[in-house]
Amino acid sequence: MSTERDEGTRRWNEQQAGLIAVAAMAAVMWVVEIVDQVSGDDLDRFGIRPRAVDGLDGVLFSPFLHGSFGHLIGNTVPFVIMGGVIALSGAARVLVVTAIVGLVAGLGTWLTAPDNSITVGASGIVLGYATYLLTRGIFSRRLGQILVGVIVGVVWGGSLLLSLVPREGVSWQAHFFGAVGGVLAAYLLNARPDRPDRRTPDERGARPW
Repeated sequence: MSTERDEGTRRWNEQQAGLIAVAAMAAVMWVVEIVDQVSGDDLDRFGIRPRAVDGLDGVLFSPFLHGSFGHLIGNTVPFVIMGGVIALSGAARVLVVTAIVGLVAGLGTWLTAPDNSITVGASGIVLGYATYLLTRGIFSRRLGQILVGVIVGVVWGGSLLLSLVPREGVSWQAHFFGAVGGVLAAYLLNARPDRPDRRTPDERGARPW
């Protein structure tokens, strides 16, 4: 009984840390946008500038930069919701997923976006979170994760497809490569080997979500 209680406490602590990590990233986005608005959009120059060596900094900075408060709000809501679901697997999991998605989305955008453009926004991360949740159950073969993926598809599926359609002023490249990064993260972090895992759930730290 004590062991089960300790395990439950450990998982709850990990989940809390994950939720705090997501909230902290969202808070940084808001602080940065407030500073950006006060400075006259001066910070947006640190976004991704395609094929410019000094524009590679934008791979790190661009998810925290937004063109307006409307742009930020539109990204914050799905970022917090889907990031929060991923965070139920712990801070390490949500941070690694964010890093993989951010790297793939950022580098893909840097390589393929139009010349003389600057890409900012967390939408690539949002798309990556969505495709991670959509596909991780396929790789892990866990029913709970498959059901979460179905819910994400029903709620956000139409928006996901629309975001990939090229439109003026919208970086479909960030969306596309973010989505690719989410699938890659799901494969790397959730794929099971063909050989059966004979460890108990406690030994492998399995979670339904």
